[in-house]
Amino acid sequence: MLILGFNFGLDFSGGTLIEVNYKAPAELTEVRTALDKGGFAGATVQHYGSSRDVLIRLQSHDQGGSAGLSDKVFQSLSEAAPGQVELRRVEFVGPQVGKDLAERGGLAILYALVGILIYVAIRFEYRYAVGAIIATIHDIIVTAAFFAVFRIEFDLTVLAAILAVLGYSLNDTIIIYDRIRENFHKVRKGTVIEIVNLSVNDTLSRSIITHGTTFLTVLSLYLFGGAVVHGFAIAMMVGIIVGTYSSIYVASSAALMLGISRADMLPVKKEGEALDGLP
Repeated sequence: MLILGFNFGLDFSGGTLIEVNYKAPAELTEVRTALDKGGFAGATVQHYGSSRDVLIRLQSHDQGGSAGLSDKVFQSLSEAAPGQVELRRVEFVGPQVGKDLAERGGLAILYALVGILIYVAIRFEYRYAVGAIIATIHDIIVTAAFFAVFRIEFDLTVLAAILAVLGYSLNDTIIIYDRIRENFHKVRKGTVIEIVNLSVNDTLSRSIITHGTTFLTVLSLYLFGGAVVHGFAIAMMVGIIVGTYSSIYVASSAALMLGISRADMLPVKKEGEALDGLP
């Protein structure tokens, strides 16, 4: 992420998105050439759904607003392919709006992490909370890095998917932590590592079946949901895979390294508690 950076969509970078439809399959090279001649060098051009639908992304241009810009783009394409082009959709996002969305998206992730930390600390113990946060940050970094490495467009739908992955991965972590607490009560013999291993194995089949079913659902969304939800579906698929192994390997291991013990999970006996039932 630090070296390559992100391929930010218009939601964050600002600019204009134009969707056009050709009557015959369009060659992207010819579309780029037509845009270069019209003064729109550096435009991002890609097929959108079919070989006749083309999506054009432009950075901010001083062309008389989004309406004037789309008219000039459409004129350039029409001159290269007379009577073959139809303008379908135009969206414009100002650079300041994109910057604000990026900042608010980062704050949303930060607030989610703080909320998770407080919840798990109250629900279990602070070392479990730190372990859960380590696993959650791990999920965010790996999922986001996937988009940076493969240059997949990062937009608001991807950010929404990452926030969904946070809660999804945390749910599995909480289930494993809860089983660890139960086994500390039930299993009187065994080291902490053995009890954690037992707890992970107890929940392993549940984790694989649940995550596998969810993965198939999101895969269907990717295959049949259209290009609009591709970014969201990819982020969810990567997040499900990453969240599955982080709940099993990262969260429990982090809690172990932080020094969890049986005493952390057992209720503290109050002084004189045994005398409360006496007359």
